[in-house]
Amino acid sequence: MVSGVSPALPEGALFREQAAKAPGRLTAQQQVAVAQLAQIDRRVRAHEQAHLAAAGGLTRGGPSYSYTTGPDGKQYAVGGEVSIDTSPAANPEETIAKAQQIQAAANAPADPSPQDRQVAAAAVQMQIEAQLQIAAQRSQQARGSSGADRRLSAYAPSQDSGRPLLNLIA
Repeated sequence: MVSGVSPALPEGALFREQAAKAPGRLTAQQQVAVAQLAQIDRRVRAHEQAHLAAAGGLTRGGPSYSYTTGPDGKQYAVGGEVSIDTSPAANPEETIAKAQQIQAAANAPADPSPQDRQVAAAAVQMQIEAQLQIAAQRSQQARGSSGADRRLSAYAPSQDSGRPLLNLIA
């Protein structure tokens, strides 16, 4: 081997191997790539931390990241996610509060991703369904009490005038 480089290494690995042999000797192009990767890494981490902070107790662990190796041999986060519990709560009232927290967590970053927007939209739907459940329960309760507790006696004669009147007993 004349060049001292293994021909079995893929081109990206060769690039990293050369950079590792000469630390601090990155080409201008490599330095630009490192700067871009560092910026992406900061944005990704800030994005996921925003989700984490807003999700509170709904998180299922910390953020997880996908990485790429830069020309300097370092790992840079290029994607990430925070898993949160998006299941309905024990009752509709708690589900509404949970859905609002999910929406806040999904929309927390300055630049929500399409996936973030989908999660927020699903949380809006969950909130609407819980509100409909509450409305249905209230309606059922109103109907249930009107049949059992209320009696309507129409045209019962009034004691003072003798004329019929509508008497509603609740």
